[in-house]
Amino acid sequence: MGNTGRKSDRQTMNQKQRAGTAVSGHTVAVPSLMHCHLDSTMSWRPTYRSSKFRNVYGKVANREHCFDGIPITKNVHDNHFCAVNSKYLAIVTESAGGGSFIVIPVTQSGRIEPHHPKVCGHQGNVLDIKWNPFIDNIIASCSEDSSVRIWEIPEGGLRRNMTEAVLELYGHSRRVGLIEWHPTTSGILFSAGYDYKILIWNLEIGEPVKMIDCHSDVILCMSFNTDGSLLATSCKDKKLRVIEPRSGRVLQEANCKNHKVNRVVFLGNMKRLLTTGVSRWNTRQIALWDQEDLSMPIVEEEIDGLSGLLFPFYDPDTHMLYLAGKGDGNIRYYEVATEKPYLLYLMEFRSPAPQKGLGVMPKHGLDVAACEVFRFYKLVTLKGLIEPISMIVPRRSETYQEDIYPMTAGTEPSLTADEWLSGINRDPVLMSLKDGYSRPNQLVFKAPVKEKKSVVVNGIDLLENVPPRTENELLRMFFRQQDELRRLKDELTQKDVKIRQLELELNNLRNSSNSV
Repeated sequence: MGNTGRKSDRQTMNQKQRAGTAVSGHTVAVPSLMHCHLDSTMSWRPTYRSSKFRNVYGKVANREHCFDGIPITKNVHDNHFCAVNSKYLAIVTESAGGGSFIVIPVTQSGRIEPHHPKVCGHQGNVLDIKWNPFIDNIIASCSEDSSVRIWEIPEGGLRRNMTEAVLELYGHSRRVGLIEWHPTTSGILFSAGYDYKILIWNLEIGEPVKMIDCHSDVILCMSFNTDGSLLATSCKDKKLRVIEPRSGRVLQEANCKNHKVNRVVFLGNMKRLLTTGVSRWNTRQIALWDQEDLSMPIVEEEIDGLSGLLFPFYDPDTHMLYLAGKGDGNIRYYEVATEKPYLLYLMEFRSPAPQKGLGVMPKHGLDVAACEVFRFYKLVTLKGLIEPISMIVPRRSETYQEDIYPMTAGTEPSLTADEWLSGINRDPVLMSLKDGYSRPNQLVFKAPVKEKKSVVVNGIDLLENVPPRTENELLRMFFRQQDELRRLKDELTQKDVKIRQLELELNNLRNSSNSV
């Protein structure tokens, strides 16, 4: 009898806990011990962080807005082989002799004619191309022929093959693999060669003005901070460096043994660097660094076990990071924060077609009405196809979205070449995208008149004869000398013939004067 009474008391107590106890007309919930235990054990879960970019999605352009029939280069060099601005799309193409690239107006989509005019002045394969950020029709290219060339594309695009560059820059003793324009200065170009040197070119005089000679192997990547006062490089010697470009002084250096760095990018004004590379277990990973202290990465994150190189792209306006693997079909994107967890995974764009490289449209070329925050131009080699991929923030309103389009770096330089070389730093001139893109200035590139002479930087003649390091270089030098000897012999033969003709004419004149 007593046990039955105790059971009924417990049942009544449990009912009160579930239903709550009425106190002065209000219901007060009485949590059970089980609920308290669950709350304490689940407190490890991260707090939810709202982001306006969590629903960003990738949209591939319709077939008629793609670029088809382009013989994309089969070169295995780890570069994008593509450059885009608001007017033109440039792609490095496969060619039989020398190197070439094609330039197409971005509005001229569809199938490209097989005999479309090309830029074909290089004697070796073209390894990198970059548009001038301030002058739409000026593009720089570098090649295996150890030269850097500046080309001026006529208004409306090419009508015939272009072989003459407005400026040819010789200073590297081996092939040139990378070029980068200075982000705030007109007329300053950086080039990195397989001679382990970075040359800084002043295009107003057409000469190298500085040489950075602190690398012991091939330079893999270069990246500038916002005002161009710092240069970050990754190198085959497994070191990450932050350099003051004008003096060439290494400010910070990281010896990356556990994280083999391939690519590096400055994260705007956050004083952070992001690198992509390979871990000691050969898995792809990314690492976040403090630019003022490279002793240890702030955070490392493994991505996957694939082997393709990871290309990082950073948008300083939205603080979004995009990761695209060479040979992959997907693009992952993250939001970068200044506090933990630092890298917030958002989503992944997936596609079955593998990408060889990616071009990126500058901000002033995006479709603001469609809430487009980034646009890739994907190179699909097997199909000879260039696919535009728009990253879009879904919004119902058709008005201008100021929260996703802050003031962005514009098309006007903030410094001249001489000002920057004298030690002045200045942030980019900002522009608003609200009223659409309109050019505030009409800069014109004026190529300097150059004389053939030796190129001396830091007391070293860069064009002096450098001994070949590999068998291929030795063979190339041998055949080049053979061609030069053949040309000189032909020239000598022609001059001998000319001399004989002049001697005969002279004898005829003498005979005629004697007969008179």
